[in-house]
Amino acid sequence: MDLPTSLWQTKEIIEAHARNFGLDFFETIFEVVDYKSINEIAAYGGFPTRYNHWRFGMEYEQLSKSYEFGLTKIYEMVINNDPAYAYLLEGNHLVDQKTVIAHVYAHVDFFKNNLYFSKTHRRMIDEMANHATRVRRYIDRWGLDLVEDFIETCLSIDNLIDIHSPFINRRPAQERDPEASNSDFTLPRLPTSREYMENYINPREYMEEQRRRVAAEKEKAKAFPERPEKDVMLFLLENAPLERWEADILAAIREEAYYYAPQGQTKIMNEGWATYWHSRIMTEKVLDASEIIDYADAYAGVVATAKGQLNPYKLGVELWRDIEHRWNTGRFGPDYETCEDMQQKANWNRDLGLGQEKIFEVRKLHNDVTFIDEFLNEDFCRRHKLFVFGYNNQSKNYEIQSREFKAIKEQLLFSLTNFGQPLIYVKDGNFQNRGELLLHHKFEGIELKIDYARDVLANLQKIWRRPVNLETMHNGKGRLFSFDGQDHHDKSCTYEAI
Repeated sequence: MDLPTSLWQTKEIIEAHARNFGLDFFETIFEVVDYKSINEIAAYGGFPTRYNHWRFGMEYEQLSKSYEFGLTKIYEMVINNDPAYAYLLEGNHLVDQKTVIAHVYAHVDFFKNNLYFSKTHRRMIDEMANHATRVRRYIDRWGLDLVEDFIETCLSIDNLIDIHSPFINRRPAQERDPEASNSDFTLPRLPTSREYMENYINPREYMEEQRRRVAAEKEKAKAFPERPEKDVMLFLLENAPLERWEADILAAIREEAYYYAPQGQTKIMNEGWATYWHSRIMTEKVLDASEIIDYADAYAGVVATAKGQLNPYKLGVELWRDIEHRWNTGRFGPDYETCEDMQQKANWNRDLGLGQEKIFEVRKLHNDVTFIDEFLNEDFCRRHKLFVFGYNNQSKNYEIQSREFKAIKEQLLFSLTNFGQPLIYVKDGNFQNRGELLLHHKFEGIELKIDYARDVLANLQKIWRRPVNLETMHNGKGRLFSFDGQDHHDKSCTYEAI
């Protein structure tokens, strides 16, 4: 529905303030929807239209029950698109709607300007609708059960992509083999001591046959793939024996996975950025005295930290504020880092005023991993009382394990790298020369959940149509887990890191 006049005017005012602060965003279209519609859109991953699958219905039921029981409430939803689309929940208080509008403009600024969103599809609403249309056609032709089962199989592996590949050429041009030559002198030939007899002893037909045989042997000896392939979905698309409709669905789900990947890569930055700016816009420009208490109550809920969980809004906004403060006061560089006088460091203020410039620079260039690695320092951890916790088998409780800065930073970075998921590569598409698929788990100290791994192997086998194998480390030894279409197998193997 169209925005009410009063809400439209509020939107225009907030948009003007956002631009005056320096935010740069796509045109943003707001719609007010009821709680059923916003739950449906949320179940579809933020889009009004998606392909048919039972998973979306399950998520809708979960969201609806949670809303009805008063456990959760979706205040806003915004789509990375050009123009951007945002949804406001009907019935929210005006102060909530103001906060959401300011929050949305900051999100869209991040979508438009952050490097990791630069390769995303800016017409994804249309693309999602196209995917849905094609899937409906396949359902009409092949039946709901068959198509839905294949979609479920593809969704179970939609994290097996290479999130950095849009920016890196993983398949460089083939380098010339220095030993290769077009000359026939490199080919096997019958010996002759007289040059004039060469064409009789080694005739053209014989040399052509030798050339074909050598080329076939080289091709057979070439690794398949030539280098370990991290984009497992792409490897399956190019090499699995898929029907045309199956390849189309797998390609669509892979495209959607790459669209969502930057959101996972920048969750802390993005939510922190939006929270930072909606806080400034609301408190400095928009709120009147009668709205302060309601706003403060809502803001406290946004940045509240639940037991045993990391709140990306809280960590993100505090880091953005810390960066701004440090660059305003000059708390960076060799002079500050090497200063050993704690009192001097506590009162350090070079009055540089570079904070705003710096946060816009960081917003443009970083993702969560580099953001944490570059700007999370020991002072910040101490000030915010961060720690690492874990499960104590003796006390049967979760307990603080360390307050050391190094341990805190390593834990955060490890949980954010590849979204905290295992790194899986295609190592061999013709394992043991039997057409089997061999995957490699890059072991970094955390063992795979074997029950999950077996389920994924079973789903990969449905696509590859041949046995699928996975090598990893388990209980300190190399293990090879396999699925042949009927049974799971497990045996020891030699594990070599790639």
